[in-house]
Amino acid sequence: MKFVILSFVLLFCGCAAKNHVETNAPSESVIKRDSTGGFEGRFSNLYANFPSYPITCTTNCYAPTDKIKCEGDMEDCVYRGDNPSLAIDSGFTVRWLGHASFVVTTKEGQQFLFDPVFEQFDWPVNWAFKLADGFFRNPASALSSQEIEQIDAVMYSHIHYDHFNKSDIKHIGNMPSYLVPLGFGEHFPSGGYNITEMAWYAKKALGDTTIHFVPAHHFSSRIMVPFLYEDNDKALWGGWVLERNGKTLFFAGDTGYSAHFKDIGNRFGRIDVCLLPIASYFSESSPKWYRNVHTTPEDTLVAAKELNCGVVIPWGYGNASWQMGDKTSHSALFRLIEMDKQLNNTIPLYILNEGEKVTF
Repeated sequence: MKFVILSFVLLFCGCAAKNHVETNAPSESVIKRDSTGGFEGRFSNLYANFPSYPITCTTNCYAPTDKIKCEGDMEDCVYRGDNPSLAIDSGFTVRWLGHASFVVTTKEGQQFLFDPVFEQFDWPVNWAFKLADGFFRNPASALSSQEIEQIDAVMYSHIHYDHFNKSDIKHIGNMPSYLVPLGFGEHFPSGGYNITEMAWYAKKALGDTTIHFVPAHHFSSRIMVPFLYEDNDKALWGGWVLERNGKTLFFAGDTGYSAHFKDIGNRFGRIDVCLLPIASYFSESSPKWYRNVHTTPEDTLVAAKELNCGVVIPWGYGNASWQMGDKTSHSALFRLIEMDKQLNNTIPLYILNEGEKVTF
């Protein structure tokens, strides 16, 4: 009987194991705080909302292209165009799982996971959106149990539901390191997770790779209606740079266009591989504030020059996207291809379908 009770206690304690949370906020970190909705000391973007964007597509933004094959009008599509052959020799293999989720593997075998969300939003938001008949998506490309066991670190850009899903954390488990923005750890479920909260321009070495947390121009909240509740901007947001053997990969996270792209480009000199969002993008039907925190495809092309990208892999569109602000599943990709042509862009685009991967 004592053995049964002891086993039950051990099982209960194991399930409720406390997380280990450490803070990485060196003196060189650039953090800005402000008041939000009457609450003081909240995180704030480094720069004011951009008053006038360098380029805005106004006509012929969604020109037909034989590079994309669709079942409907820019819906249920597959990219069939040619991708460039590049000699970057970065040592990074990039697999796009869908929306903002990526697996990045280094030549040495290290494996990193960005913003994993394999299913829908966490409860109760998934239930609310299902009732509203919106923001539901097809399942994203999944990882096998063997692939999950090989993950060295998981990085989250911010706490919004389409980038951070608690049920997926339980699926991934507590073996990898979790690197997150400041103020993020309290949103994790209990389970003995090793969490490092990081300030902008903090860095952490894992094996042969140094991981840098860098700014984005966005916001954070973990509630159903933005801008109305106490958790607004209590957790930071940002992007991630992987650096190994002098080569770099940048995952931008959700962001609007601002001078932070120039700052990142100046700091690292060149970004060999850029994973940049083109959706959810601002459209005519979106609220005016939406472009402040989400890049259009043309904003992304401008940012790529400022980052000095060796190649850009766009993300956010797709058959497993939530279409938040988008016209259709692939409208942003149509717009990107058209603006790439209109602007005579010289930075290579490498366009993936969900589940595909490439080694540079």
